[in-house]
Amino acid sequence: MIVNQANLQGIYKSFNTIFNQAFDAAPSQWPLVAMQVPSTGRSVDYKWLGDFPMMREWLGDRVLKDLSAFKYEITNKDYESTIEVDRNDIDDDQIGVYTPMIQGLAQAAKVHPDILVFALLKAGFDTGCFDGQYFFDSDHSVNGASVSNTGGGDGTPWYLLDLSRPIKPIVLQIRKRPQFVAMDKPDDENVFMRKKFRYGVDDRKNVGYGLWQLAYGSKQTLDATNYAAARAAMMAFTNDEGVPLGITPTHLVVPPTLESNGRTVVEAQFDANGASNVWYNTAKLVVVPWLA
Repeated sequence: MIVNQANLQGIYKSFNTIFNQAFDAAPSQWPLVAMQVPSTGRSVDYKWLGDFPMMREWLGDRVLKDLSAFKYEITNKDYESTIEVDRNDIDDDQIGVYTPMIQGLAQAAKVHPDILVFALLKAGFDTGCFDGQYFFDSDHSVNGASVSNTGGGDGTPWYLLDLSRPIKPIVLQIRKRPQFVAMDKPDDENVFMRKKFRYGVDDRKNVGYGLWQLAYGSKQTLDATNYAAARAAMMAFTNDEGVPLGITPTHLVVPPTLESNGRTVVEAQFDANGASNVWYNTAKLVVVPWLA
């Protein structure tokens, strides 16, 4: 194949099609636990998380909650992945050998939010959220009292989440969606000096915490007793006026090493003694390899 601009444009279009098809086909778990929020600037302040949405009787003027004590800003970051194509491979019509690499770029771009989202969930025991406390903490302040959304412990962490609401425990902030790009001019310096054309993907995004009230993290043994304690704690959460938030855990999220425990707690109809499992089907088990 002659290496000219017309043929290079054809290669780009072919690579772009391969990229888009592979991107669309790649699986992703982050939409289950994170809400996607568009960003139009460098960062976004989520201080509004300090006002859990609740209705109240309208008597007199509307009641406005003072959110000045809250500031939780998520700043976008740049991410990229790049490969090189040897000019000789274009000369020799060997472009097909790069198909798996282009598909790999797409796969990497698609699952990167999963990596970020679940890494943040895992870091919730020692990373702050909008109220200044760790996301999983025993000292969240509600109406002057300390409220806990963690079971403590020092084992492998597991998570009980209420994912039934538009607001989710994690925020995925999107400034720029993954874009397939190329440095493929015949007279580019990299081609002249090294005989290499470059193709890649880049985007802008970041992750942060949503409402801690929708999540409970524990490092205690995942068994019926600790699961029941986590469930009861979440369902007891209230707002600053003492009104129940109506939290109902919907998903039990675990790393692969706790899959067996999770299935025993919420998927087995009977316990080890043959008695009915009262927690059967009370939450959907989600096994996440990114939590390994």
